[in-house]
Amino acid sequence: MPEYPDITIYIERLQNLLKGQRLQKVRIVSPFFVRTVQPPIDSVCGATIRQIERMGKRIIFEFDDQHFMVLHLMISGRLQWREANCKIFRKKDLAIFDFPNGSLAVTEAASKKRASLHIIKGYNQLDAINPGGLEVLSASFAEFSAVIAAENHTLKRTLTDPRIISGIGNAYSDEILHHAKLSPIRLSQKMDAKDTQSLYLSIKFILNTWTEKLRIEAGADLPKKVTAFHKEMAVHGRYGLPCPVCNATVQRIRYAANETNYCPKCQTGGRLLADRSLSRLLKSDWPSTPEELEEKYKPKTQGQ
Repeated sequence: MPEYPDITIYIERLQNLLKGQRLQKVRIVSPFFVRTVQPPIDSVCGATIRQIERMGKRIIFEFDDQHFMVLHLMISGRLQWREANCKIFRKKDLAIFDFPNGSLAVTEAASKKRASLHIIKGYNQLDAINPGGLEVLSASFAEFSAVIAAENHTLKRTLTDPRIISGIGNAYSDEILHHAKLSPIRLSQKMDAKDTQSLYLSIKFILNTWTEKLRIEAGADLPKKVTAFHKEMAVHGRYGLPCPVCNATVQRIRYAANETNYCPKCQTGGRLLADRSLSRLLKSDWPSTPEELEEKYKPKTQGQ
């Protein structure tokens, strides 16, 4: 799912392309993409884009007369800039927005279409869909500390809940917790001031660092490869590979369609966190350290 760094770069490039441009027409390809009926999508056709902003992981297109298009790319949604009045690719296109200077395509390669568009009239209605998570990059440490301690959740849940923290998802939460040297299952109300400050500074460092990396990579264009997996990441998507800090093997916790990646040496004092899909099978034999895990699954040599 595109997170703060990806959405920020999208918005910067869209501002250059579309601010002040008139939306000539909208071509909806997937009938499930538009999730609102009133006001109709035709209400923004012919209107001019005045501003493009971020709300959590959503992209907000602001038009005249308090009309808004709210785009949520979800997991697989992406944006492409094409020539004006481009043709439609029905297998992946969800919608095409035609402007005088080109066409903006919303695509989704996954078979299950989850990306969504809402048409909204009025600031009150726009505020009503805001999850309300804290914007850490512009928040003080005192504000951050209060939000972190307000509810008792694991740090992984705290970072990825849009009602608590804005703009962070599965990928960058792994990187933030690794940088802060904190366990993903540490409870937020068990944090002392030192660890809270470490988390606060790590959020700023990771988000700013990756935003700048992606900005350089994209150049003047819309990002062409938006992904949750980058070879320069420390732990996310690196299960079974060495941690770049301590060389320990990166581990994971799997749940539903997601997984959390972490370094046991850097983050959990050398302790493995039980993975439900495996620990259910292993029961009491679940290893307590990476060394025990490697020994249990070490390939057998001839003669053993």
